[in-house]
Amino acid sequence: MSFYLAIIGTKDNAVYSLEFGTFRQGGDGVSKFSSDMKQLCPFIVHSSLDIVEEVQWASNTMYMKVIDKFYNFLISAFVTAGNIKFLLLHEARADDSIRQFFTDLYDLYTKTLMSPFYSVDAPITSKVFDQRVRMLAKKYL
Repeated sequence: MSFYLAIIGTKDNAVYSLEFGTFRQGGDGVSKFSSDMKQLCPFIVHSSLDIVEEVQWASNTMYMKVIDKFYNFLISAFVTAGNIKFLLLHEARADDSIRQFFTDLYDLYTKTLMSPFYSVDAPITSKVFDQRVRMLAKKYL
């Protein structure tokens, strides 16, 4: 099973993105997306932003579960208090593990925001952040 994670800033700009595979059931963490799908992932995720913006005002929760579908792929969303959007493209439903992943990712993102060297909506290029996101993926997905 493959995943595509995107963190979208307040100006609908990509702050961070990561493509990875599952570590469950003997997975090696490598994405199994086809070459065509690898190119489509950012477009699919960004096309769901309109739905996220509609749903976020109707809901009082940060985790919005599955908000959109594209063929056999699902898109789950999490919106922070600062209107930063975490979007995950995935193949199978796993609401509890995705919710826990998003919650820990939110904690990690908040710690990154507290750095005096980072400003909101700037791309996250930290290798430490990338490693920790991969560790969270390994733990939950």
